[in-house]
Amino acid sequence: MKGYNLVALAIAGQLITPAVLAADNANNSDIEKIAVIGSRIAVRTATDSVAPVDIITAEQLQATGLTETAKALQFAAPSYSFPFSAVTDGSDAVRPANLRGLSPDHTLVLVNGKRYHSSALVHLSGTVGKGASNVDLNTIPMTAIKRIEILRDGASAQYGSDAIAGVINVVLKDAKDGGMITTQLGQTYQGDGEQWRVGANKGISFSQNGFVNVSLEAQHKNSTNRAGLDPRDQYPRLPDGSKDPREATFNRKNHQVGDAEYDNVSLFANAAQYFGDSGKLYGYAGYSQRETKSGAFYRRALQAGNVPEIYPDGFLPQLAPKIKDYSALLGYEFDWGKWHLDSSAGYGKNSFNYRVENSLNASLGPTSPTNFDAGTLSTDEYDLTLDGSRYFDFFNDSEIMLALGAAWRQNGYQIQAGDEASYANGDYQGKPSGSQGFSGFTPESAVDEQRHNTAVYAELENQLTDDFYWSAATRYEDYSDFGDKVSWKLAARYDLTEHFAVRATANTGFRAPSVQQLYFTNISTLFNPDPVTGDLVPTESGTFNNLSSVTQALQVGKLRPEESTSYSLGLVYTGDNGLTVTLDSYQIDIDDRIVLSSSLTPDDSAVVAAALAGTNAESARFFINAVDTRTRGVDLVVSQRFDLGSFGDLQTNLAYAYNNTEIQDIHLPTILDGLQDQLFDHIEQVRMTDSTSHHTGSLGFTHHLGDFTTSLRFSYFGPYTIAYSSEDVEYKGKTTVDLSVAYQATDNFTVTVGAQNLFDTYPQKRPADNNFNGIFVYPLTNTPFGFNGGYYFVEGRYTF
Repeated sequence: MKGYNLVALAIAGQLITPAVLAADNANNSDIEKIAVIGSRIAVRTATDSVAPVDIITAEQLQATGLTETAKALQFAAPSYSFPFSAVTDGSDAVRPANLRGLSPDHTLVLVNGKRYHSSALVHLSGTVGKGASNVDLNTIPMTAIKRIEILRDGASAQYGSDAIAGVINVVLKDAKDGGMITTQLGQTYQGDGEQWRVGANKGISFSQNGFVNVSLEAQHKNSTNRAGLDPRDQYPRLPDGSKDPREATFNRKNHQVGDAEYDNVSLFANAAQYFGDSGKLYGYAGYSQRETKSGAFYRRALQAGNVPEIYPDGFLPQLAPKIKDYSALLGYEFDWGKWHLDSSAGYGKNSFNYRVENSLNASLGPTSPTNFDAGTLSTDEYDLTLDGSRYFDFFNDSEIMLALGAAWRQNGYQIQAGDEASYANGDYQGKPSGSQGFSGFTPESAVDEQRHNTAVYAELENQLTDDFYWSAATRYEDYSDFGDKVSWKLAARYDLTEHFAVRATANTGFRAPSVQQLYFTNISTLFNPDPVTGDLVPTESGTFNNLSSVTQALQVGKLRPEESTSYSLGLVYTGDNGLTVTLDSYQIDIDDRIVLSSSLTPDDSAVVAAALAGTNAESARFFINAVDTRTRGVDLVVSQRFDLGSFGDLQTNLAYAYNNTEIQDIHLPTILDGLQDQLFDHIEQVRMTDSTSHHTGSLGFTHHLGDFTTSLRFSYFGPYTIAYSSEDVEYKGKTTVDLSVAYQATDNFTVTVGAQNLFDTYPQKRPADNNFNGIFVYPLTNTPFGFNGGYYFVEGRYTF
């Protein structure tokens, strides 16, 4: 809600943590004071902060050779996870990410210190964060980013809903002159996934005290495919029982399992005009459009879901969503007497248009179209804030900072029905209805709802002595749909010696149910494997919101906010020789976590059968406050810079993150007693607790010598578990190696060559008895670094 700025040191290719900043401070006593995200008081270095903060520079993101902001961030911050997924409907286009192993919607995202809107997509398939909607960081072009700050601490009392796991603040470039043009090309070792990215950034000074910084980026990536061959019969057997001759020439690599193809264009502008000593009119605006294309399950020629007159050899339905994102913010800050005031108004909108290509609605027979508009999800957000702060004299000749503020926010959610052909039932030969791959939203699923909330908050911060700092915050929020919440935070830091300090925080937090969880509804065709044959069997599954007669009949009740209590304790060491170490432990208890339930069928209970009567659904799932969890973890960062004399200088950084989530309780409505295993089954429990690696780490080296900068990074992703219908499989931990070399050919031009996953590491394969006839070689979801193998790239950068 408030704008916090952070001065970062631009060390190319290196994770800039508090430890790194302090290390540089040992060699430069003139570094200005900085204000760390989560605090208003300027401190000497980031290691003076009361909570752990990671700072990732634009150079470090670019050194990964990756073109997606979210994916590049994963390799820069071990506590941030961006697991791979494939054949997961819309989640192939907007993948979920998380911080500290919690849900994607437990992390608040800011842009220039102001709340950023979320994606309209609800993750419905078997990904991490199933049932959540996350902020799509890929709507922000990497070209526009100056740095990214990650506050690894709960901060709901300061920022409001969603900041249970932490806060990610994306700081946009603000140079008032100069610019750069960059071009990058790359592909995987296997020769697919070819991609290019072209970006341009320009700072423009439109007055003596004003600027606008504009970034434009376009990128394209071809799909990757690591599917195995399909050994099954594709055509009906001949009358004599022999195979159809076409089986011999059929291309058995009929699935597409890998990265989606995508095209993306984005434009961002950041601007400010200064007036006198304290006045500042500021704002930003952004637009992005992305079109992706990924495969669903292949429909064989002999399947009931096929119409041979249209696809005599079967077909692969392709989801081709179009995603549009808009954002704008305008603010003004100034001094009024002893008060510093900041007011702002922001707007954000995200739309997700489901399009299905190379498909059909089998129930319409040979007249079925093959391309469909299956409907559009959209969400929008309005934010108004007024914030003021000033200092008062306090004990021990210190000053205490008081901040007061108020905020108003409105969130809206809309579902627009798809083309009639995308959901219609034409009753042709009893074949399944709806567009294959993704069935369209019906008019009954259409919604247009909104909710609003008002907040007031207060903060106190005080550097009582040179050695002791403390802060306190409290926040009251009132929501139009569920009522009010109060949260608070206490934090302190004490410097034991010149080199050692201890820091601690305690806070409560909350996450309001998102409008997506409140209002999403749909009846669609899901395909589940037959336990005997392994073939996919279609079922009509309904996702019902809290407004539906189904959830009311099941007495699910209105969604309530999730509530958290968090504690952290950390140690900081800053040596005279530039060595810095930060070690932070934490515990996060969350009650009433909102989950998307498993599917209940009429066979589970007479109550369920009665609730589904009169609907077209064969099963029901819904959002419910059903789970209490406890997450414990440790974050370690060690940094050291070495002066190698005539051999240049070397910056090293070790980062390690451990977290473990345990389910404390599962609670259900009385009417659903006895259905715990069905409502939140074992697969979902494992997905919440063990599908993300408990141990992650990285070891990075950045070496500067003359015109050359070499970056070498080892990234470790620990074991993780995926529960299948027949067994739990623990996948082994793996280490990937990334290497890049940048050569500054002239003062203005730099060329970089590198490899991501240098040694072509792949995750462990799925077990032979659980790989869908050998087609799904690797896990479709939750693999922390994907299964594309090695990737090499070249980049040219011209600055002016």
